Amino acid sequence: MDSRELKALVSLLEDDDREVSLLVEQKIRSLGDTVIPFLEDHWENSGFNPVIQKRIEDLIHDLQLHTLTERLRTWKNNGGQDLLEGLWLVATYQYPDLSLEKVQREIDQIFYDAWLEFRHGMHPAAQVDTLNYVFFRKLKFGANTKNFHSAANSMLNVVLETRKGNPISLCVLYMLVGRRLGMPVYGVNLPNLFVLTYKLGDDASFYINVFNKGLIFQRKDIDNYIAQLNLAPNPIFYEPCSNLDIVRRVLRNLILAFEKTGDDDRAGEVNGLLKMLADGESV
Repeated sequence: MDSRELKALVSLLEDDDREVSLLVEQKIRSLGDTVIPFLEDHWENSGFNPVIQKRIEDLIHDLQLHTLTERLRTWKNNGGQDLLEGLWLVATYQYPDLSLEKVQREIDQIFYDAWLEFRHGMHPAAQVDTLNYVFFRKLKFGANTKNFHSAANSMLNVVLETRKGNPISLCVLYMLVGRRLGMPVYGVNLPNLFVLTYKLGDDASFYINVFNKGLIFQRKDIDNYIAQLNLAPNPIFYEPCSNLDIVRRVLRNLILAFEKTGDDDRAGEVNGLLKMLADGESV
């Protein structure tokens, strides 16, 4: 279908016969996100008709959600190898025009700032101290304690812009930079808190609480934390988790954020993404 035919198709959304417009919507959905620019153009030239504009907005959102779902499915089926890609995909739920390259460039800059401070052969604790200095003191990243449950905390681009995030978003940025610096840091799924482990060999050397300005702590501290929650010890509280686990947890945080603001529609859509990622746990 060429551009002239697409424009003609989109114009039929204004047909007074609702049966006709529903058939048009169905056809548009079948064409995928390639039709979005034509929808956006028609929205701008619809004469500020609120009914038509709302119809177009809903169509665009549905097409973007379908595209996101398929991209996340592909990411998962490819093994979820690129954590940044997974978190970028989550951010495109609210920022569909966000480019992966833009996010990558901003993380590259953090890496360069940290790389200038690193020295060859640094002790692990000194590596953490150095990255802490760059991340928290120089670049002013920190905990978003005022809006802990905000959906913005799950959007990596917003965290990069505001320098504020929740435990998992701060950990992801810290980890992405740390790994490029040669630090063996991995995410750990603690109840109510996401942390990192600096892991050498089979045993974890120590853990890092990025939400608390990169505080170093030990396995016994996790033991005490779990005991305070009246939970039985579980290997997942101590060992590295997968990229897929991280993205799932970010989506759960996003669902909670929307539920707290009463946005049940968005909570339901993100829950659909989470369920898709939960299918076939062995991937």
